[in-house]
Amino acid sequence: MTTRLRIGLTGGIASGKSAVAQRFEELGVPVIDADESARIVVAPGSAGLADVVKHFGQNLLTPGGELDRRSLRNLIFSDPSRRRQLEAILHPLIRTDMEHRASVASGPYLVMAIPLLIESGGRERVDRVLVVDVDEEVQLKRLMERDGGTMAQAKAILAAQASRAARLQAADDVVPNVGSLAELRHAVDQLHQRYVDLARWRDDRTGQLT
Repeated sequence: MTTRLRIGLTGGIASGKSAVAQRFEELGVPVIDADESARIVVAPGSAGLADVVKHFGQNLLTPGGELDRRSLRNLIFSDPSRRRQLEAILHPLIRTDMEHRASVASGPYLVMAIPLLIESGGRERVDRVLVVDVDEEVQLKRLMERDGGTMAQAKAILAAQASRAARLQAADDVVPNVGSLAELRHAVDQLHQRYVDLARWRDDRTGQLT
């Protein structure tokens, strides 16, 4: 079985990961998104949702029987022990779903979009780590504008993630998100060609077929 080149896309919250992932998809690259898997494993009627409700209570369900993500986020970011409990429930399910989708992906390489790649020790799951980098003050501003929360809430969310320095230390490639959207997309285009070349070089060395 061919093992495709895997790029681990990560970055702090509100750094611009979604825009980068979208550009990769536009270029025809399979993007296996941890956030999408996180929604799948807690869909109504799923074992994952049942386990979350069992540990955190029925009050985390909407009237329609779906997970109230805002309420859950507020709960776990105010209590690190509960956050770890939630991660112990969901992370194995999310990883299994991502691995399944990666196994059927096509193309010379794929992107594994994992916001908590550094925090979860997922480096061994990918060949290269791509970090979308942005100043923490910009993150805080975007986060408050997006979620309508307070500065204290935004800082608590950032504090629960790996530091900017830790992400940069783990990075093989970095995309600074400091300019326009057009500049960000152009940077992805350049990385795309580099990854295609890397995938071909690796396949030539191993005798695999893309």
